[in-house]
Amino acid sequence: MLRNRHDEREVLDRLLKAARAGRSRALVVRGEPGVGKTALLEYVVAQASGCRVERIAGVQSEMEMAFAGLHQLCAPMLGRLGRLPEPQCDALRTTFGLAAGRAPDRLLVGLAVLGLLAEVARERPLVCVVDDAQWLDRASAEVLTFAARRLVAESVSVVFASRLESEDEPSTGLPELVVAGLSDADARELLRSALPGLVNERVCDRIVTETRGNPLALLELPRGLTLAELAGGFGSPSRAPVQRRIEESFRRQLAPLPTPTRQLLLVAAAEPLGDPLLVWRAAGLLGIKPDAAAPATAAGLVEIDTRVRFRHPLLRSTVYRAGSAEQRRIAHRALAEAIDPRADPDRRAWHRAEATYGLDEDVAADLERSAGRARARGGLAAAAAFLERAAQLTLEPGRRAGRAMAAAQATHQAGASEDALGLLSVAVTGPLDPLQRAQADVLRAQIAFTTNRGSEAPPLLLKAARQLEPLDIRSARDTYLDALSAAVFAGSLATCASVREVVEAARAAPPAPQPPRPVDLLLDGLAMWCTEGPAAGVAELKRALLAFRSPDISAEDGLRWFRQAHVTAGILGDDESWDVLATRYVQLAREAGALGELPLALTARITTHVLAGELAAAASLRAELAAVTEATGCPPAPHGAVTLAAWQGREAEVADLVDTANAGVLRRGEGGGLAMMGWAQALLQNSVGRSEEALALATRAAEATEGIGLPTATRGALAELVEGAVRCGRPERATTAVRRLTEVSHACGTDWALGVAARSRALVLDGQAAETAYREAIDRLGRTRIRSELARAHLLYGEWLRREHRRVDAREQLRTAHQMFTTMGAEAFAARADRELRATGEQVRKRDIEVSGELTAQEAQVARLAGQGLTNPEIAGRLFISARTVEWHLRKVFQKLGITSRTQLGL
Repeated sequence: MLRNRHDEREVLDRLLKAARAGRSRALVVRGEPGVGKTALLEYVVAQASGCRVERIAGVQSEMEMAFAGLHQLCAPMLGRLGRLPEPQCDALRTTFGLAAGRAPDRLLVGLAVLGLLAEVARERPLVCVVDDAQWLDRASAEVLTFAARRLVAESVSVVFASRLESEDEPSTGLPELVVAGLSDADARELLRSALPGLVNERVCDRIVTETRGNPLALLELPRGLTLAELAGGFGSPSRAPVQRRIEESFRRQLAPLPTPTRQLLLVAAAEPLGDPLLVWRAAGLLGIKPDAAAPATAAGLVEIDTRVRFRHPLLRSTVYRAGSAEQRRIAHRALAEAIDPRADPDRRAWHRAEATYGLDEDVAADLERSAGRARARGGLAAAAAFLERAAQLTLEPGRRAGRAMAAAQATHQAGASEDALGLLSVAVTGPLDPLQRAQADVLRAQIAFTTNRGSEAPPLLLKAARQLEPLDIRSARDTYLDALSAAVFAGSLATCASVREVVEAARAAPPAPQPPRPVDLLLDGLAMWCTEGPAAGVAELKRALLAFRSPDISAEDGLRWFRQAHVTAGILGDDESWDVLATRYVQLAREAGALGELPLALTARITTHVLAGELAAAASLRAELAAVTEATGCPPAPHGAVTLAAWQGREAEVADLVDTANAGVLRRGEGGGLAMMGWAQALLQNSVGRSEEALALATRAAEATEGIGLPTATRGALAELVEGAVRCGRPERATTAVRRLTEVSHACGTDWALGVAARSRALVLDGQAAETAYREAIDRLGRTRIRSELARAHLLYGEWLRREHRRVDAREQLRTAHQMFTTMGAEAFAARADRELRATGEQVRKRDIEVSGELTAQEAQVARLAGQGLTNPEIAGRLFISARTVEWHLRKVFQKLGITSRTQLGL
């Protein structure tokens, strides 16, 4: 019975009304234990007439089992898997162990769940209720919140109940309803309903005050008070927090139960899925008879029918903790014996581990095998948990240290770097040989790089590489490349282990064994570039990029090296490799669930999209990046967001991003990030015509990047410097920059590099020489994916033609530039092209679909993709929404634009 929860019920009623009307909603109900969250969920279920209801609950002991909660929710719906696109269907089948296959992309799993919910809701509205969401396993929580955030028009409502989050707990990004205690009047009324006879008013006041209106506390605490205490308040006051006092009340209710009943409850509490058949099989192994349940059900503590349900989640945890350590082990042992090892080997392994006292190599090996299966399903967090427990149970010290190292590695890849450091500290206490100790140093440095990305990691990695040289030259060279990558991030703020120091150490190391691996080619090429000049390293770097693009590259090598390979493609101006490597990098990070690596992969892909003129795609990935970094707590590399906002022409946003990022990158010593931000700021200033500011910013960025292994940023900074200097009347500054830019570009020999150099050279030339350079730039850049630089070449050429009084020719170039910038969403550059076009006497006519202010950003994205011929499922997969939401958006697009056919969107 809900007392005076009018506001909360109104919110929940609106949510159900929306689902019945074809709209989707998600809500997180938050509050302290016992405040009434579960009662509000029961209200949702009771009011959901005409809807299909699916309900699950997170269980604390289940938190290490990847996708356990998701399986609870989706198991009754799997009959509709066949209605999903094949990749989504395969992803869920692999995730739930229904089929063998590669570990699925975590985002694809989320999209598949969204699609499955939408398919189920086609028959009638679907209401999903998730209690104790704070105890969902990490993989399930990520997927369910991903899907819930993308609900729009599927007739689905999802309600999570979770405890009040701590300050360091990441937000779900979903709307929240915070539930507080009852008012004093309602609290007294509820308290009196739970108390027999007359109660002293002062005792009532004290209980109401101490419980702060917590309904469960008001109902449970009086059960343990004597008549004397109720009548006059005699007895010692308790200072225990409300949750602990509720648990104490539950303990008092458990105490009079017969021993077999308490044993049965303990088995049920240790079995988180609430499977009654499994509970009864385990109980039978312990000699517990079915009538043992009667006292507990009569007391209202538990219900056992098609599911095992405790009266309250706190009661389940109290039952579990009330048992002694030996009693809990006995319960887990019985559950392990009751589980079919072929049907659910991982759950059986976990129960076996919980039943083990001391060390047991057989159980540890079983857990290690479960870790491998969890990793194959994309559950890095679960793999880490299995390996950590395996290490705890391992007798032989060397094997124990190895398993702890493997657990640390998996934990780091899953995005929990602080936990990984704790596991690493366990590993290094073991009897490590010199090679293992050096590998531990490498992992510690990699964790430092992921969490800091500044000046701390390079010296750690350089030290580890030198230790590895006499032990394992391949590992040493791998670590030198890691050190070089970290030194590039530190850039001009490096206090030790600079790029120069790292490459000199790498060149002094023994050569790579033959045949060289892609990573060997990459290290040698970068070392030659940095020590002997660009021309010396280009051939080796091109060989490396071809090798990295090979389909034979393993997922492990790709995750480790694609970021540096992607940077190298930018150094050479190899736009094809740049695009391919960024795409595969993100794909691998998603498929592996490598949340520690995914932010770097997404940042690389965002930058690739931006320079390709695909700003909408970059913006979608930026939102994903924000969610990932929020979940992992790892700081994102800032330049992706800043570069995107600069190209969009959003001055206020760029200023805010730079102010926020500067403090972090300075604290971490991340000089490379500062240089990239300076380049983006200079680009923005040039786009709005502030040449003096652009020149100053570009000069600082070029100086900061020169010689530290970031020629991609150097190329961009030099190009902005040239344009700013020419506009400011500083031709000598522009000429010097052009000379530097041309030298590097000719060494690279790629159309991207040579095209940007030709465009910059045209700015300092006159007459036919300038026109020839502009045409060369357009020709070369037109053969690349770098549409943003091509559009700027058209713009600059058109501006030059107008100044040469060739208005007709100028209009052609400026019209092309304006159309390209408008399509991209590069607002400042589009406005600049618009002004230039008007100066030639032409009135700019924008495309209807672009200027229609009625379309939302999501509708415009859907319209563009539909106009390109993509189907609804394909659009849904691209935008991470459901196909039903695509249908809904298209209906609104057709109505707003006054069209009746998808073909009209392509006009």
